[in-house]
Amino acid sequence: MNESIRLKARAKINLGLDVLGKRSDGYHDVRMVMQTVGIYDRLIITKIPEDEIRIMSNLTFLPLNENNLIYKAIKLLKDEYGFEGGVEVDLNKFIPVAAGMAGGSTDAASTMFGVNKLFNLGMSIPRMMELGVKLGADVPYCVMRGTALAEGIGEKLTRLKPMPHCWLLVAKPPVNVSTKLVYENLDMSEVVEHPDIDGIIRAIEAQDVAGVAAKMGNVLEQVTIPLYPIIDVIKKDMLEHGALNAMMSGSGPTVFGIFPDEQTALACQAFLKAKGDARQVYITETFN
Repeated sequence: MNESIRLKARAKINLGLDVLGKRSDGYHDVRMVMQTVGIYDRLIITKIPEDEIRIMSNLTFLPLNENNLIYKAIKLLKDEYGFEGGVEVDLNKFIPVAAGMAGGSTDAASTMFGVNKLFNLGMSIPRMMELGVKLGADVPYCVMRGTALAEGIGEKLTRLKPMPHCWLLVAKPPVNVSTKLVYENLDMSEVVEHPDIDGIIRAIEAQDVAGVAAKMGNVLEQVTIPLYPIIDVIKKDMLEHGALNAMMSGSGPTVFGIFPDEQTALACQAFLKAKGDARQVYITETFN
């Protein structure tokens, strides 16, 4: 019987996202506070005797070939460690796709973790993070998880005190956003307001959820919201229905709100679902 492992690949939100400038290599220098949340994809990773990489998914529109980050993660480890045989991955996807929640990156991170275990590669977490950056800037964070300050292109990580537990509402409008396109359209000369990243960190250290909510900010909203005004509509609806604050995660279009309690979040979820501006509306919580 083939050996297999079941894993939960968890999504992330950005509690704060600041862009400091464009680098010579085309990437941007960022300062972000990242947080793992309860929403996850389920992966079943199986060793197979054939020297192949096979991916199956519940979503028909996903590429299941070398364009998938799961495939790239397996190939990277195969090239690096030259293990015998192949890998089959059954991906059950729940994290919204192209949504600013690192769905692809967290699937890649979990795949690395699973392959490491199944093939006894002996990789440490720092080693997985070091290899993960070759797949994407969010992958090292998705290997590490929890509450973290991300700098550089997102790969320089500092673990922070865990964000206190809070209820979150996550809503994705029916549009997909290209991270690359958002960064390409970001004009640094037009960025006048930078979020108070240090203020967010201080509020986390004080275990002050309302303080974190008050300091939240995302520089990329000024690119994505004009392209997709629905993001601003959902933000305003969350604020009008009891959110302490609401913000776009990553490059969007997903909006999340921090709520004072589960009941208020449930009431807002019912409102958003009835209104129909967001196809996917999930209640979740911080995960550390």
